[in-house]
Amino acid sequence: MPAFDGGEDDRLAPVTPLFGAQPDAAAWHPAWRSDEQTEPETTRASEPASDAVADAERALLRRLRARQLSVSEARSFLLTGTSLERPQVDELIEEFGRRGYLDDAVLAEQLIHAATQRKGQGRRAIAQALSARGVPRDVSDAALGELPDDDAERALEFARTKARQLGRYDDDTALRRLMGQLARRGYPGSVAATAARAALAENRSGGGVRFR
Repeated sequence: MPAFDGGEDDRLAPVTPLFGAQPDAAAWHPAWRSDEQTEPETTRASEPASDAVADAERALLRRLRARQLSVSEARSFLLTGTSLERPQVDELIEEFGRRGYLDDAVLAEQLIHAATQRKGQGRRAIAQALSARGVPRDVSDAALGELPDDDAERALEFARTKARQLGRYDDDTALRRLMGQLARRGYPGSVAATAARAALAENRSGGGVRFR
């Protein structure tokens, strides 16, 4: 048996480190991560949710730039048009409310102004429009309570603008058509009839409808 002489040609087997000592950096595989290098699971899991909220916020802001929304409309948009869950939607709605971006009372005032000044609508039609936009009943009632009780005056103003267009019709047809237009704008039957008769009577002297 050859004697061991400890010459330079004799090489020792690699020594395995004990008690978890780190191997040489050159042999360290990137996949072997220490506890300090491990990213917390909660951080990684929260990133997609945070991105979804940011995307939803931008989408809602774009929608609000195009058209003022009620709280109900904004909530419906977020629930159907984004990936947010209901609790996230509620939090975002609250935040937009705090910023003043969503305010049902302000929306109600805007809708009433447009209805009375540009559309010549009556109280009943305005109430229906507010309900269709998702404005809560108590907010709608409060806003309508500030509206002057001038349905008769607004009905007459609207009827005057339309009476001149009915000159080619006989009396009964002109009255029926004008009352129908007033009713579609939310004026009660008695208000519509009074306004229509008055407008058509005023138009007689101008060579329009010969109203009896």
